[in-house]
Amino acid sequence: MQLNPHLPLVYHPNYSFSFDPNHRFVMSKFAYLYEHVQNLGLINDNLTQPMLGSPEPLELVHCENYIHDLWHNRLDEKAMRRIGLPWSKELMARTFTAPLGTLQTARLALKHGIACHLAGGTHHAHTDFGSGYCMVNDLAFTSETLIKSGEVTNILIFDLDVHQGDGTAAMLTHQPYAYTCSIHCEKNFPFRKTESDIDVGLPLYMEDDDYLEVVDNTLERLLYQFSPDIVLYDAGVDVWEHDALGKLNISWEGIEQRDQLVLKKCLDHGVPVATVIGGGYDKDHDRLARRHAIVVEQAHKIVN
Repeated sequence: MQLNPHLPLVYHPNYSFSFDPNHRFVMSKFAYLYEHVQNLGLINDNLTQPMLGSPEPLELVHCENYIHDLWHNRLDEKAMRRIGLPWSKELMARTFTAPLGTLQTARLALKHGIACHLAGGTHHAHTDFGSGYCMVNDLAFTSETLIKSGEVTNILIFDLDVHQGDGTAAMLTHQPYAYTCSIHCEKNFPFRKTESDIDVGLPLYMEDDDYLEVVDNTLERLLYQFSPDIVLYDAGVDVWEHDALGKLNISWEGIEQRDQLVLKKCLDHGVPVATVIGGGYDKDHDRLARRHAIVVEQAHKIVN
């Protein structure tokens, strides 16, 4: 596999917009992440901007009524409360653009071996409802698009966000060529979990060594057994020991080692890997952006 030394990155300026700075979901993190990666000197002509999104492409995996009601602000109060974000035109623009960004990232990874999306990982969105700050599921959408277009035969979603990827598991349960794996804190949101192909529920406050062993052994087994054409890697950083919603004790260095391990193991097996940033929660927005940048930095080191 010939890796591109200019690591392909995907980002759209509409990912961040003016939003309540005290909200638990840090909407500014995407812009801060872009700025941080730029300051590291990792952005030049390697940046791709996805097209502006709309509901129609997402009809492939989502209930048509649900996504059009979401788009036009017709969901009831209970449905919006379950999502956890206040509706706005700006929110809709970023919500429907980001899945196209993940798809673009996957296609770049197929071409170059590795690519990183500076957003994505909305794994709590289900076919006909949103949940946990997730409205549409970019991982399910990308998987179904690539499989049905014939661009790949099979795909592995390797989800290391601290919260179980319930929406992705539910949406792909009848897709035999998409294999879902979630390694997450068991006693954490969502409290009603949907069964993935492989679920590894971790005990509270697990630390680096045990965590990395689980990640390593699980990924090795999946790559060997499933032989995917591509891995979609949800590099959630809410596993960090000081994350507001984490409940694991993974150090900053542990996250660096995890991302290096996952990326290198995929490439050593000759499998392209596309990364999304997943979850992360912190009142220090700059620190959160630096945490999300870990996977980009590790990817850059590998291709160089």
